[in-house]
Amino acid sequence: MKLWSHSWQDGARIPAKFAAGRLDDAQGVAFSNNVSPHLAWSEAPAGTRSFVLICHDPDVPSRGDDVNKPDREVPADLPRVDFFHWVLVDLPPGLREIAEGEFSREFTPRGKSGPQTLHGARHGLNDYTGWFAGNDELAGQYFGYDGPFPPFNDARVHRYVFTLYALELERCPVDGSFTGAQVRDAIRGHVLAEARFSGTYTLNRRLG
Repeated sequence: MKLWSHSWQDGARIPAKFAAGRLDDAQGVAFSNNVSPHLAWSEAPAGTRSFVLICHDPDVPSRGDDVNKPDREVPADLPRVDFFHWVLVDLPPGLREIAEGEFSREFTPRGKSGPQTLHGARHGLNDYTGWFAGNDELAGQYFGYDGPFPPFNDARVHRYVFTLYALELERCPVDGSFTGAQVRDAIRGHVLAEARFSGTYTLNRRLG
């Protein structure tokens, strides 16, 4: 199975319009356009009954002590954890393309609605749900796509990995407000094929 995009080249820097955060000369960083990217795929195996799409950042700092502190950097060698940016299940087996901006065209404070979404699919919660949980202005359930917004002082360039899974199941066995980790567990043993597409992003001016 193959997965690609017209929004940027595989492995290249992600344009700021697809991110949730951008550099801003006046404020340092600010919310960005948060447009969901175009994605297309082919060569799904026989027997595919649905698709799952997950976007995650494997480079999120495992500790927040130094995050977004202007007088220091998050060390590049700090252990990292996954942060889910998009969890989408029950995409129909005949679908082969998602249009740019089809699922997101802006950042929505307190999160987009869900889980029901286009094509009869369902959105899971992304990890901004936990990140903004203590913020009075932004706390909420963040369903759907919310793009990159890495720490502006991180010494590591972050990677964003889009993984498409072809399932033998018509419906992903998760319910309610599910997470990326729960979907990964639920589809184990039911994946016929998978394909990946990635990009990089940083808000650290030193890294360009």
